[in-house]
Amino acid sequence: MTTTEGCSGGRNSDNSRRWKKVDKKTGLELMREAFAQHLISKLPKGTKAQNECDASLKRNCLICGGWHHPQIKHLDYVGHAALTDRLLDADPLWSWEPMATTEQGLPLFDSTGGLWIRLTVCGVTRLGYGHAEKKNFGDAGAREKEVIGDALRNAGMRFGAALDLWHKGDLHQDDGNKDDDGNAASIPPPVREIAPPPAPTQPPMPEEVVAEWLDDMRQASSVADLKTVFGSAWKSAGAVGDTDAKAQFKAAYDRHMATLEIAA
Repeated sequence: MTTTEGCSGGRNSDNSRRWKKVDKKTGLELMREAFAQHLISKLPKGTKAQNECDASLKRNCLICGGWHHPQIKHLDYVGHAALTDRLLDADPLWSWEPMATTEQGLPLFDSTGGLWIRLTVCGVTRLGYGHAEKKNFGDAGAREKEVIGDALRNAGMRFGAALDLWHKGDLHQDDGNKDDDGNAASIPPPVREIAPPPAPTQPPMPEEVVAEWLDDMRQASSVADLKTVFGSAWKSAGAVGDTDAKAQFKAAYDRHMATLEIAA
């Protein structure tokens, strides 16, 4: 589809009004169009240690609005609604179907909980695969919906949808980046991982609190009691990142444990 757009500068030197052609991409070509920044969401992606850290170490994230470890990195991704909107613009009759179904006609998930699908846009069909981590919480069917959304994004990538977000580098670094007048175009750098905000600094445990924990460990009358007190003290020191206090607790634990074992 081609439209014409008049320039606002009046007439040019030969007294004819200047018109500029503007090409609006449609169909499969539209699938490769970059997504606007406001349609790109932030996905927290942490290490196993960060994801399983103690709740006292987690913070409210100013980037994604989640509650997680402050050093978690964020990845850019296009959500299910934004991708569906792009599919509808490219082809109002787009469709997807699972590659296999159950006897009841429902999508057949594989042994790991993943799903293979066929995505059809403008009469062209391409494959995609979706998967999601298992969670111990969430509404019934939430994981299945997440898997389907992941499969659609994966299949959409085969059509070029959000391809720049999947790629680690610059897909078009060697292209002749020119504007419509043949001048070098100013292209913003690709959006990549966003550095997390610095972890808030916390004061160490007060000396009197450390002394109380040490006294409680010395007064423990059994191995079980000592382990309980030590565990609580260690967790409290870890919550504020006080490594000196943790070293004192470990030394006191080892000394009193030796004493209790000799007494036994």
